[in-house]
Amino acid sequence: MARGSRSLRKVADCIKQLPTTAGRETQTRNNVRYLSSCGILMTRVPPLLGTTMTGRAMVVPTRNFFNLADSFSKRKEYSERRVIGYSMQEMYDVVAGVENYRLFVPWCKKSDVVFKRSGFCKAKLTVGFPPVVENYTSLVTTVRPHLVKAACSNGKLFNHLETVWRFSPGLPGYPRTCTVDFAISFEFRSLLHSHLAHVFFDEVVKQMVSAFERQACKQYGTETHIPRELMFHEIHHT
Repeated sequence: MARGSRSLRKVADCIKQLPTTAGRETQTRNNVRYLSSCGILMTRVPPLLGTTMTGRAMVVPTRNFFNLADSFSKRKEYSERRVIGYSMQEMYDVVAGVENYRLFVPWCKKSDVVFKRSGFCKAKLTVGFPPVVENYTSLVTTVRPHLVKAACSNGKLFNHLETVWRFSPGLPGYPRTCTVDFAISFEFRSLLHSHLAHVFFDEVVKQMVSAFERQACKQYGTETHIPRELMFHEIHHT
């Protein structure tokens, strides 16, 4: 009996030395969870980057080289409509006179008509805006006095460049006025040249209609006065 009593006391002393449930919880609260129902120890690990606490994956937005290239190569478009104090015929003649572009079109250095027939002409144009100079062929289609459409051909800088001018009657009671609709779309051929888009847009595209209006003033004199309340000017671009 004495030997049995001593054995029981040893077992009791061992049990006292074991950590209590609260102690285990304190020691393992940060990184170990004890599942008493099934006797499993689970180690807590921090959530992986890009996942939520519920385990649902989070989509982290990324931009790789191809995304960047797509954004640069996107075609740009600009359109403008305004009433001008010159007749449809006068504005048509200014825009259709491609050989004179070098005299007043922004950044146009050279404009030579190399072929011409009724309703169509082909011109060699040089457009320079630092640090690039572009030589290309422009195919121009005309419908007097309503339309002048020009498309870039054989260009190294532009993958696409097209301008469209439309002329329609102006204000009732003001015969020497017309409504001008100007539209241009362009896309650079090379990603390396895409950074010039804002230069081309600000220095060439936005100044285009005003440049032709000033040229009309030189050719035909003072424009018809249009009351402020009857004037309108719309601009759209993407």
